[in-house]
Amino acid sequence: MKNEKRALGFGLAAVLLWSTVAVAFKLTLQEFTPIQMLTVASFVSAIALTVICGVQGKLHQLRVTFFSNPLDYLILGLINPFAYYLILFKAYDLLPASQAQSLNYSWAITLTLMAALFLGQKIRKQDWIACTLGYAGVVVIATKGDLFALEFDSLLGVILALLSTLLWAGYWILNTKNRADPAVGVLLGFLIALPFAVALSIYEGAVWEQSLQGWLAVSYVGLFEMGITFILWLSALKATDHTARISNLIFISPFISLLLLAYIIGEIIPPSTLIGLAMIVSGLIFQQVMKPANIDIEICKQ
Repeated sequence: MKNEKRALGFGLAAVLLWSTVAVAFKLTLQEFTPIQMLTVASFVSAIALTVICGVQGKLHQLRVTFFSNPLDYLILGLINPFAYYLILFKAYDLLPASQAQSLNYSWAITLTLMAALFLGQKIRKQDWIACTLGYAGVVVIATKGDLFALEFDSLLGVILALLSTLLWAGYWILNTKNRADPAVGVLLGFLIALPFAVALSIYEGAVWEQSLQGWLAVSYVGLFEMGITFILWLSALKATDHTARISNLIFISPFISLLLLAYIIGEIIPPSTLIGLAMIVSGLIFQQVMKPANIDIEICKQ
């Protein structure tokens, strides 16, 4: 049944939790390598999603869903969470969190371009305006406002952050024809990715001597970036008749995140990051106000 107060509560809870993950990423990366972080966070998320699917009576769907199209689910699991989060964590490791988060936020603009390329969807005038604003904001953030010098804190970090937007948008493009239960589909992704992450950790020669704070931080990432928050967001969208109203809540997340980074981590937020992020968000809001494209992006995260 539709319940707007319930939808708003779920939506705000998801947005507030997503606003904290940049801080959690940086705290975790102080003690874990990106590969270790991926491995542990995926394990925690898989446990959380297994419990949620069990409570909802959906665990019996796992086997049937996977074997209905095993190759597709293998590819999806290797894209997200495996490749997407490994690359995103490495970007956060190389860049200030405020830059990495803001650059990653341009994924929705990337999705518009990829939908046109792979789904044959028309790019409208407002989409081009949003893309221009968004990618101009990306350049402002990446260069710290010195547009002509083209100097970066880490060129590799910038490339990885932008690559993560391609992977995330590509994941949702591939999911457009997937009719499986979303929670089951996401759990399958983690179950598929986990053995690859463990193998990569072993190959890396990972050492597991982190502090309690490190283990708590990586567990927080697994629960609230990669697990429970996704279910809260889906629940919010299912409980509302006003999807756009709920989905627009996500636009406050990066700004809350910047405040938390400054207050908790003590990270200095350059004015260029605020300006660039405002340009990206303005483009996305303009795109939403002028009616979203055919592809439904509301179920996607930040």
